Amino acid sequence: MESVSFFEGPEKLIEVWWTPILEADNSCGFSGNLRTISREKWSELLSLVKCTILSEKRNDDMIAFLLSESSLFVSKERVILKTCGQTTLLKCIKPLLELAKNECGLTEVQDFFYSRMNYQEPKLQPAPHQTFQQEVEWLDQMFSDGAGYALGRWNGPDTWYLYTLHNILPGVTQPDQTLEILMLDLDREAMNKFYKSSSSNADKVTRVTGISEFLPGALIDAALFDPCGYSANGLLDNSYFSIHITPQEKCSYASFETNVKVSCYKELISKVLKTFKPGRFLMTLFANEGAPCGFSYKTFQEGSIPGYKLDDLQLSQMKMYNLTYGHYKRIHEKLP
Repeated sequence: MESVSFFEGPEKLIEVWWTPILEADNSCGFSGNLRTISREKWSELLSLVKCTILSEKRNDDMIAFLLSESSLFVSKERVILKTCGQTTLLKCIKPLLELAKNECGLTEVQDFFYSRMNYQEPKLQPAPHQTFQQEVEWLDQMFSDGAGYALGRWNGPDTWYLYTLHNILPGVTQPDQTLEILMLDLDREAMNKFYKSSSSNADKVTRVTGISEFLPGALIDAALFDPCGYSANGLLDNSYFSIHITPQEKCSYASFETNVKVSCYKELISKVLKTFKPGRFLMTLFANEGAPCGFSYKTFQEGSIPGYKLDDLQLSQMKMYNLTYGHYKRIHEKLP
């Protein structure tokens, strides 16, 4: 199984919110709805990033595109795009803003986030993704009011980077929260399930690993790659989740992200860790005023995580959001 070459699992992630169009201001009759953009135009945009659309699922609130390298979620006034490997995510931002303007009449960026953890092999990344400084300089050419942050230890293995806006526009006011769990040093036995030589298809993997029970009732779209690797998108009403797995032992990585609006994430976090059994992971939670989870720091205080030790905890206050970062290491005992 381990003849598979290195792959950079950690994703680059952008989330863009646009200010809604008021009917009184919409003299040109634009839709103001990103979901009206055709799949063909999304494919053209993604070609700049060096990835393609594999499949899609829809509900009344969102379109979820499963990509050759991760995921794209499109809501009425929000886009979430995450890509892994050697993709060039930042090269699509300017064209994305033009697409939203020309197709939907959306011209004002209400909020913007770019985030990623440190790459395992940064020298293999194409420009402008070789360093976070390089990425910040690229983003500063498009946004005059951006700010870059690094959370986690500079001399540790897992630093997490964020670029966001501090403009004077009102940010996202509807209740919003996003949990992300980025996992490394994954359990070998657990990872064997994500090889085509071990599993016949993606739906079977989704069932036998317990992923189908992460958010019961979710509409799931999954892919099992050849010879290994797995991706899944899930839609549950106006919430989403995404999972991406690089199972190779020398670069094992898995990510789980969701904005499901629960008051407590303890049960969901437990399910995710039980499936992947990481040796270490970092977890971030964004929450704004009115988010059902409350102040993000509270999630990290709701009791210890069995089998793991919290060795770093940081809290940051953004324009509209509070953000908590935690880094965990496995305690040297058998996991439940």
